Amino acid sequence: MNRVVPILTVVLAIFAIWYVASFAMNRAWVMDQAARAGETPSLSEQIAGTMNQSRPVVPAPHQVAAELYDGIFDKAVTSKRSLVYHGFITLQATLWGFALGIIGGVALAILIVLSRTADLTLMPWAIISQTIPVVALAPMIVILTNALGAESLMVPKAIIAGYLSFFPVLVSMVKGLTSPDAMQLDLLRTYGATKNQVFWKLRLPASMPFFFASLKIAVAASLVGAIVGELPTGAISGLGARMLIGSQFGNPMIMWSALFAAAILAAMLIWVVGGIERVASRAMGGQSA
Repeated sequence: MNRVVPILTVVLAIFAIWYVASFAMNRAWVMDQAARAGETPSLSEQIAGTMNQSRPVVPAPHQVAAELYDGIFDKAVTSKRSLVYHGFITLQATLWGFALGIIGGVALAILIVLSRTADLTLMPWAIISQTIPVVALAPMIVILTNALGAESLMVPKAIIAGYLSFFPVLVSMVKGLTSPDAMQLDLLRTYGATKNQVFWKLRLPASMPFFFASLKIAVAASLVGAIVGELPTGAISGLGARMLIGSQFGNPMIMWSALFAAAILAAMLIWVVGGIERVASRAMGGQSA
């Protein structure tokens, strides 16, 4: 209960603020319709009118929940209107980008830790790369991949997702690989351990907590990258494409349901990463969280 009560309090506060915002943002349309009819709606009529609009400025929580239920459970998973279908398309790009981010981040981290030259040359460029807005970089990646003959939209989406996910892995792995203190390093050198043995026996195991912590950030960043990557690629499938369609057709319900579907997908991915972390921790003799 000590954990549940604070969470429920925050959730209830968010819902209360959300309902107030829905009333405030949608009230103008209700009053305009009443003025045209020469009527003065009561407060209860205003509330009812703002909570059930077909194209609200800010849909109420129950409207988003109904749209989510319809898109997830009431549509066949093969339907182009199913959020499960669109979520699976986005999930594919997310996982490909996540894999690219892990490979790139870990490889660069190892190179930076083992080579002073790489540390001085690569790390500054890695930091600079994160100052480029992804919304500006995404169209460039799409153009370049098309010019190189990439026929699938999955390629630019995966690259964009990998671009966003590699940096947290890189930074955390550099921190983790350099976390052993001087006494531990001196002890292994006293035993005559080689540089490779120091890496495999000390540095790599010490980096695992940092690695898994970064994965939770990286997988969420990869999902964001996949969604952003769907916008300039002209994709018609995926949660990002679904948001874009809702914007183009002036249907905020589509946008909000796709947004919350993405949030649910992100929570599921982070939960899976957490489960893998617990399994890996037990396999390495540690205590699972």
